[in-house]
Amino acid sequence: MKIRPTVIVDTREQQPYSFNPDSVGTVRRGLDVGDYSLEGFEKLVAVERKSLDDYVGSLIRSRERFLREIAKMKDIPNRLVVVEGSLSDVMGWNYRSGVHPNSVLGGTISLIVDHEIPVMFCSDRQLACRFTEEYLKRVYRKLTHENNVENGESQSE
Repeated sequence: MKIRPTVIVDTREQQPYSFNPDSVGTVRRGLDVGDYSLEGFEKLVAVERKSLDDYVGSLIRSRERFLREIAKMKDIPNRLVVVEGSLSDVMGWNYRSGVHPNSVLGGTISLIVDHEIPVMFCSDRQLACRFTEEYLKRVYRKLTHENNVENGESQSE
């Protein structure tokens, strides 16, 4: 019998994803870091969700605040920023801000290289939701398998 993970959705998340209830459980609770995590693994998993417009604004206009939030993710091994938009949207200036696409690209590369925060562009909200759900399920399997191995239990998959 497979145990489904419980995804924690931060109470400040204004437009939470609707995950498949057959696949994961969800609870709303305040998180110190990110918008999504896994129950029991909050210090090991953090996903920050951003619409494309919010990502561009956070990356450029609210950079200092955003970097303070991102710095909190540094010690979390399974961390990720999920953007509801594609890199083509960025380079095609398909967002509301007047910020040049090269600035957004440079800021993204800085997040990835200088701050060691993976950024996943997911084309749209629906794909971002699906990606986030699958990412959290995979991390959950990894973490529960590691815990079982550490406790001397075997787990067949």
